Amino acid sequence: MAYRHIPVMLNEVMAYLDCKPGKCYVDCTVGGAGHSSAILEKIKPDGLLIGIDQDADAIQNAIQVLTPDVSNVRLIHDNYVNLPNILSQLNICKVDGIIADLGLSFNQIENSGRGFSFQKSEPLDMRMDAGSGITAADIVNNETQEDLERIFKSYGEERWARKIARRIVTVRIGQRIRTSTDLAEIVCDAIPKRSLHQRRKHPATKVFMALRIAVNKELEVLESFMAGAVDFLNPGGRICFLSFHSLEDRIVKRQFKDLEGKCTCPPDFPKCVCDQKQIIRILTRKVVRPTEEEVNINPMARSACLRAAEKVG
Repeated sequence: MAYRHIPVMLNEVMAYLDCKPGKCYVDCTVGGAGHSSAILEKIKPDGLLIGIDQDADAIQNAIQVLTPDVSNVRLIHDNYVNLPNILSQLNICKVDGIIADLGLSFNQIENSGRGFSFQKSEPLDMRMDAGSGITAADIVNNETQEDLERIFKSYGEERWARKIARRIVTVRIGQRIRTSTDLAEIVCDAIPKRSLHQRRKHPATKVFMALRIAVNKELEVLESFMAGAVDFLNPGGRICFLSFHSLEDRIVKRQFKDLEGKCTCPPDFPKCVCDQKQIIRILTRKVVRPTEEEVNINPMARSACLRAAEKVG
């Protein structure tokens, strides 16, 4: 089946990355290769693109899409948190730009068969790397009611987390919860009817998002990656993040603020003693969001948040 993909905020991402011919860039989440293709056009004939994705389907698609420029591309099936090891294996010390699109791809929702969508009856998997780690079914059927409630509340900001967790534990006593539609029905049954009618999105949206985050350890991976990613940029190198929910965006915003290194001393101190060092210059003082026109064309872009920074020194 064809790999459908529309890159989110492509023009804005490319403007902030400011790709130059002959330079080296990393696409941490190749996905449908939309951003990668645009980067390649800017860095040819002598530039290098390093494309990473933990989803093997995305890598196979990228091989086909980017084949004409194979000499300019290195595709790696791995998690982007392992960027230090990846660059070391390629004998590369520094790069000129990094892009990470943290969203779920259309292909993962529609074609992966891994239960990312509550609109299809698929095995409750939700692993981006189908060859490793625990599945959503493992979590739903084995975690305690308290842990399920914590996952739904912390990662999904789900108001009815306790009721949903209690209902899941009750149902699984009689039978294992196996499919995405099984779980969606349980969630709908657990939420009070008056609240169901007030929701603009499907009632299971937040629970599915929370489980996906938990299965793939998405927030922990992002925190770990951001702690050292800028170290691999050349001076003047750019880094861009596309996030799709508030928890991710908060991590990016906070890390950028810390790396900006503004003095934290009280204003009445005669001399700075906090020893803050500026590592980056934030390029997006306010989060950048997709235009109304883009959202009309690609509804999956609706919640996208873009933040970008440049390494100083």
